[in-house]
Amino acid sequence: MSPSAESASPNVTAPLSQATASVSLKPWRNAVFVIFTLSGLAIATWVSRLPAVRDDLRLDTSQVGLLILGLAVGAVLGLVASQQLLHLLGPRAGIALCMVLVAIGLAGIGITATFVPELALGMVALAVLGFGNGAMDVMMNLEGAAAERAIGRTLLPLMHAFFSLGTVAGAALGAGASALAVPVIWHLAVIAALIALIGIVAVRFLPQHVETEAEVAPAAAAAGAGPGTGTGTGTGAGAGAKLPLKQRLRESLAVWADTRLLLIGLIMLGMAFAEGSANDWLAIATVDGHHQSNTTGAIVFGVFVAAMTVGRVAGGPVLDRFGRVPILRWSALLGAIGLLGFILAPSLWMAVVGAVLWGLGASLGFPVGMSAASDDPEKATASVSAVAMIGYLAFLAGPPLIGFLGQQFGILNALYVILVLLIVAAFAAPAARERSGRFARG
Repeated sequence: MSPSAESASPNVTAPLSQATASVSLKPWRNAVFVIFTLSGLAIATWVSRLPAVRDDLRLDTSQVGLLILGLAVGAVLGLVASQQLLHLLGPRAGIALCMVLVAIGLAGIGITATFVPELALGMVALAVLGFGNGAMDVMMNLEGAAAERAIGRTLLPLMHAFFSLGTVAGAALGAGASALAVPVIWHLAVIAALIALIGIVAVRFLPQHVETEAEVAPAAAAAGAGPGTGTGTGTGAGAGAKLPLKQRLRESLAVWADTRLLLIGLIMLGMAFAEGSANDWLAIATVDGHHQSNTTGAIVFGVFVAAMTVGRVAGGPVLDRFGRVPILRWSALLGAIGLLGFILAPSLWMAVVGAVLWGLGASLGFPVGMSAASDDPEKATASVSAVAMIGYLAFLAGPPLIGFLGQQFGILNALYVILVLLIVAAFAAPAARERSGRFARG
């Protein structure tokens, strides 16, 4: 479809801003899909080979927690730096830089595991991977929100489904590489090269510069994209990034006084912990807790991310039908049932069923939290960054905590802490209620 035809689509209800008028909407949307997919591919590639990396580095369970801590610390630093990088470089160069850092970190952990088996070097490599992916997480969500608003369709759940699709592909390739005894270095290096090359090509279809509030507001107003429209948008890619640094810092700190936003962050904490713990520990829990092979561990992880993909693809229509609050509550309950089933499973097939329910339950927490945080378009950029940071606290605190508990009480018993956080997320679900529309609070 040509740019003019795309712009004339009945779904586009607002004039394009200066930043978006120079790009074709359909290639822009597809480029964001690709970026989400590559992010998922990178994470799943690393996670699917974690048992092999653990063996190569000769680590115990608590040391694996420290290794993953490097990834979490890097991710939080990338999250903090993302707005400034977006301001300085713009979407194209910013996301391209993140892709290169992700590739370097992914290849670096392969080199460390194969040639220089040192825990500290592994943590550094994972910190680079985490920094690139953490910064890219904010940038691609803001870019996706801008594309969604320009096109006039709800796309963020589908974009997160593409992330999950990338994790499915990464898990499948990881299981295959493990079954064929492909060395970690070659597997990770090839995937890293593909991520860097495809990512650099994809960013060419993004806008060259960051939209400012002056550019965003007219298009959003014409589209009726006020608070709680249900689109999950309300910010351009880095909206407000041209404001003075002192004002940007003041606005970023102000959102932390919003009780509703903190409760949304609590939902993100529980759901992200459920998702992130599976990313970090599901393969190892299958290997050590259920006494399966490394290949089986990668396969079970693949089943989990496949379930997450299904949940995210179906999430948009389900949310439109029932609203955020009941879906979040049922998701937390389903995730808790699946987690409990995985922990207590007496056989492999029951553990797989538990992984499926665990994945379905955790699938919508992150995208729904992002949408709820962006209900107020004037504060969307700072709010999205804040709740994403709370979510990443799960990735920061989770790995060493589960690693320590796993070392003391067994890896399966350590997973019970996720159960508590899922229950907390279920109780906090009303904070995500839509601000307008038929599901809004009366």
